[in-house]
Amino acid sequence: MEKLEKDEEREERIEMEAIVDAYGSEEQAMGWYYYLKDKITFPFKAQCINERSISPLQKGEKVEVIEMAPEEDCMCEMFVIINWMNRTLGVPLAQLDPLQMDDETEEAIADWHYWVGRGYQLC
Repeated sequence: MEKLEKDEEREERIEMEAIVDAYGSEEQAMGWYYYLKDKITFPFKAQCINERSISPLQKGEKVEVIEMAPEEDCMCEMFVIINWMNRTLGVPLAQLDPLQMDDETEEAIADWHYWVGRGYQLC
């Protein structure tokens, strides 16, 4: 997978809002977790943009995202809870593209997609 081109404005926002004062992977994970939790307005509709071996979603499948997964599930990657086949399920946020959302939600999710797309990792 090819890395995304560096976006200085986005890099600064992530540094100053999501992972500010985070010195290790656990602190970065919690920074990201609360940045996303505070900025995303739930619920929202999303579409699967790529298939993952850890998720049953297929590319193009539409779901309702209802909340962030619990903190302890987001130490290496950000997960969200979706309604899927009459139950709730955690899936990677990077796997989903929001369909209808407010500007703050769009920016926060785009920040996470950018960070992952640049090859950055939490652990």
